[in-house]
Amino acid sequence: MKLRYTETDCTNPFINLATEEYMTFRATEGEVTMYLWQNANTVVIGKNQNPWRECRVESMKAGGCKLARRISGGGAVYHDLGNFSYCFIQEEHGPARDFSVFTRPVIEALHQMGVAGARLEGRNDLLIDGKKFSGNAMYIRNGRMTAHGTILYDADLDAVTAALKPRADKIESKGIKSVRSRVTNIRPYVADAYQHLNTREFRDHLLLRIFGVNSRADVPEYTLSADDWAQVAAIRAERFANWDWNYGRSPAFTSERYHKYPQGAVDFRFNVEQGGNIKEIKIYGDFFGVGDIADVEKRLTGIPYRRNAITAAFADIDTALYFGGIAAKDLIDQLVG
Repeated sequence: MKLRYTETDCTNPFINLATEEYMTFRATEGEVTMYLWQNANTVVIGKNQNPWRECRVESMKAGGCKLARRISGGGAVYHDLGNFSYCFIQEEHGPARDFSVFTRPVIEALHQMGVAGARLEGRNDLLIDGKKFSGNAMYIRNGRMTAHGTILYDADLDAVTAALKPRADKIESKGIKSVRSRVTNIRPYVADAYQHLNTREFRDHLLLRIFGVNSRADVPEYTLSADDWAQVAAIRAERFANWDWNYGRSPAFTSERYHKYPQGAVDFRFNVEQGGNIKEIKIYGDFFGVGDIADVEKRLTGIPYRRNAITAAFADIDTALYFGGIAAKDLIDQLVG
């Protein structure tokens, strides 16, 4: 496949996420577009996450930290100008949710720059010395797919701790005690020849390694037109800069059923009205489904809160698409107890 590149100097997460979505819809046959950008002081949460559960929202607001919701699954990540984001955009083909296909060129480039211990581990994380420096996610829309991730190069790791509050069971399941101990910058691991580089310079060197060239002039680049940017602005206004999209209007739930699976956590929150029907339901979590979880919520709304009715509803739901391979029976058991 032909590989091309685009970038932006913008550090606004709402614009950058809108740009990525717009580029995804423009993916052309036989081409892979690599997109690089940076966000200033932002927490980006997965499409199915509850911001009040994942983030210290009030602390973020006080510190001027933005909250943005992406359209892929997975967990919350902190962004500042000490890290950078990358994505690969192409037509949908091959095995969905195979992160190794997309992280391999990044890992190989890092190896060339001295980060010899970098590797993909678990579902979607890049680690070195047992610590995470990159999380990755993926989504599919209209026959096109995007795989994206962040790389902690020289980020403020204390700010990561201040912004995020993962569930205790998520930390305990990894056998460690704090958010701070789970992550690392990779700057201490790069070869001496790269130690003097700032984040933007390191990012540019990584780009050259991925493309196998010695000069930026040799990297095939796609530049967005004024019309492209106008359409990006429309996506930003409609979705990513919209409070309802980022925080969501949640009903006052009376029941909660949470479980952590190997494929990720699922958190059902619902209200059963008089008469026994599910009146409202929201599904949160860091599972890696590529479908719109609102489809599942709609299918479950209004049905009797009984095992036979919920089992019948799940018979119409492709759990591999929406929940990343978690079995329907397990989800039914979780929801009805």
